[in-house]
Amino acid sequence: MVTNLKELDRVTSLQANLQLAAVICTNARRQLNIAKEGFTQASLGLLANQRKRQLLIGLLKSLRTIKTLQRTDVRLSEMLEEEDYPGAIQLCLECQKAASTFKHYSCISELNSKLQDTLEQIEEQLDVALSKTCKHFEVGHYTKVQLAYRLLGKTQTAMDQLHMHFTQAIHNTVFQVVLGYVELCAGNSDTKFQKLQYKDLCTHITPDSYIPCLSDLCKALWEVMLSYYRTMSWHEEHDNEESAPASDGRNVISSDDGNFNRSYVKKKLEHGLSRIWQDVQLKAKTYLLGTDLSNFKYDDFIFVLDIISRLMQVGEEFCGSKSEVLQESIRKQSVNYFKSYHRIRLEELRMFLENETWELCPVKSNFSILQLHEFKFMRQSRSPSVSPSKQYTTAGSLFDQYQNGGNPFEHQTDGKDDETEDVLAANGYESDELEKSAYQDYDSDSDVPEELKRDYVDEQTGDVPVKSVSKETLKSRKKSDYCLNKGNTLILTNTTLNVIRLVGKYMQMMNILKPIAFDVIHCMSQLFDYYLYAVYTFFGREDMYESTGLGLISGRLRTTLNRIQESLIDLEAPPETTGPLTATEERKEKVPSPHLSHLVVLNSTETLYGLAERVVATESLVFLADQFECLQPHLDAMMPSAKKPFLQQFYSQTVSTASELRKPIYWIVAAKAIDYEQMLHLMANVKWDIKEIMSQHNMYIDALLKEFEQFNKKLSEVSKQVRIPLQVSNVLWEHCIRLANRTIVEGYANVKKCSNEGRALMQLDFQQFLMKLEKLTDIRPIPDKEFVETYIKAYYLTENDMERWIKEHREYSTKQLTNLVTVCLGSHVNKKARQKLIAAIDESDRPKR
Repeated sequence: MVTNLKELDRVTSLQANLQLAAVICTNARRQLNIAKEGFTQASLGLLANQRKRQLLIGLLKSLRTIKTLQRTDVRLSEMLEEEDYPGAIQLCLECQKAASTFKHYSCISELNSKLQDTLEQIEEQLDVALSKTCKHFEVGHYTKVQLAYRLLGKTQTAMDQLHMHFTQAIHNTVFQVVLGYVELCAGNSDTKFQKLQYKDLCTHITPDSYIPCLSDLCKALWEVMLSYYRTMSWHEEHDNEESAPASDGRNVISSDDGNFNRSYVKKKLEHGLSRIWQDVQLKAKTYLLGTDLSNFKYDDFIFVLDIISRLMQVGEEFCGSKSEVLQESIRKQSVNYFKSYHRIRLEELRMFLENETWELCPVKSNFSILQLHEFKFMRQSRSPSVSPSKQYTTAGSLFDQYQNGGNPFEHQTDGKDDETEDVLAANGYESDELEKSAYQDYDSDSDVPEELKRDYVDEQTGDVPVKSVSKETLKSRKKSDYCLNKGNTLILTNTTLNVIRLVGKYMQMMNILKPIAFDVIHCMSQLFDYYLYAVYTFFGREDMYESTGLGLISGRLRTTLNRIQESLIDLEAPPETTGPLTATEERKEKVPSPHLSHLVVLNSTETLYGLAERVVATESLVFLADQFECLQPHLDAMMPSAKKPFLQQFYSQTVSTASELRKPIYWIVAAKAIDYEQMLHLMANVKWDIKEIMSQHNMYIDALLKEFEQFNKKLSEVSKQVRIPLQVSNVLWEHCIRLANRTIVEGYANVKKCSNEGRALMQLDFQQFLMKLEKLTDIRPIPDKEFVETYIKAYYLTENDMERWIKEHREYSTKQLTNLVTVCLGSHVNKKARQKLIAAIDESDRPKR
């Protein structure tokens, strides 16, 4: 029972404990529930919400980035329209970087490929932008393009592309320029020309549009080359700027890459210079050779040469090129043009010479060929010996001059417009104002011809003195210079002026285009040759003087005349059509021999056998030779070294012989002006075998002196028409005196019988002649005085002395020497001695034959 009670107590105690435990658990649960509701649940909810918030914020940011990426193409398009290529590329690269971060989104993978396409599109537009710099370089634009390529890491690729664009720009530019003119001249909307090759297109240019098109072509090519020049300048400036901060040693790798890129760009640009200029040359050459220029007007052709000359100067400054391609093409055109031009000029010169009446062309005494329009280029600072690259050193490079605008080819056009009327007005043979412009170039005095017509003009002041020149003054002047009333008026004709103008035109062509210098100078020499040959043919060709033995035509002059006749004068009749082609071609280079105008009368005794015309013709030739002498240094500077011997020979063998024509031309006047035959008849009537010494000279001397006085009067009359220079009067008097003296010797050689007293009479006659003659002329010593005296004195020689004398004096004819032996010495030598002396005469005469 006790046990049961114990068990009951334990049960009861357990129940109580269990109830207590239940209360405790209930309280605990209540407390836990309170804690849960009041602390745990709220806090953790906050944390969960915060975590969720953070996740949502991150998601929102990603969504916004994705939205921005989705709208990037719109912004890129805007930036490309604004030509902000560096910004567009920067944005595109940033977008690509961002897209790689969100590549786990399916929409982003599509966007990434789209961005790559956009980047490629930007590169294409960037290439187009790069091509635009080839025609019109703009610093800001090019800077953006280069920065964009640098961001892409394609600086070298950009350079390769740039050179391709320049090549394409040259082709497109010239094609469009030529196409525009061809279509304009064609006058229809046919598009067939657009399908032609550039070479074929150039052949459709009309002569009228040739020069404007060439000018525009050069302007367009200049713009391309200027763009390249400015491109190089840009790189030089930026290379200097970029190389400075790299010296601190940082970013070694990027600095090395930068240096490599700069080196590559520099070499590429320098190498491209010659390539681009070569393209320019070839395009210009194709255009030049596409048209036959041989029928162009002279001034138009000169203008073409001037443009090409300026283009070659641009080439030399651009890359130091000598422009061989251009030079050769323009040389071909120039030679072709010049041969045709020169041929026409020679024919016109023949026409002028055949219509020339050899009258004075009035010009001022201070006239200079530099006053003529054709020689204007010689008054300018440009020197033919200076290369094109040095001609503009004072004003700087053409590229520096026109870097900020303008065009060197525009000035050429302006210059042509200013001078066209003047050039054409004085255009050689076509001009009616030729004579007028010769003396009215510099000043506006319209009374120059009247001034020149006055009897006497003061050379220093140009004024006519109030009082006429005193007789004493006139007498004090040399009697032989028949220019007392003409001052020092230059002696030249219209034809002389025409030749001088032609020479100026030829030199203009040379000055602009030196490669044909030899061809031009050769043709220029033909102008002088033909003029010289014409003057000789008209006034100097005479068979009479060949037998006088006076040596009137020197060996040098004879060689020159023969050379001109063989090389320039066409003496043959037109060949038959069956003749060889080579002969026809050779004859094309020759000109028919000129004929003297029928208006020129050379057989009148009153005019001293056309002395005025002879003086004008001969002295105008001498004047022309003087002008050539003045031009020699200029021609020598233009002549290629290999051809300079030709020029030297032309001056030494031809130009210098002009004055030698005075002898044969004025000899004809001297030979006809005095009646030498009458004197021989008078001398034949004189008795020379007299027995006593005479104190009175013979009448033939008075007759001869009267002839000289008449000659002197006629000279004075002629001098009123044309000034007779001192050299001319001296030559005339010398000829007359020589012929008179030789006639005297010939008269003495006709003597059949002669005594010592007769020989003394001969000396008396001759001394009387000399004494009177010295009052008429200032020439000292009297020409051929010894010729007569020696012949007279030979009478007194012994047999042995005579044999030696005959061998030493070969200037006498066989007849004169034979007469001396048979007549004069017959009295004091035997027959055998005479035969020996005659044999000596025959021996000495043999070499002459």
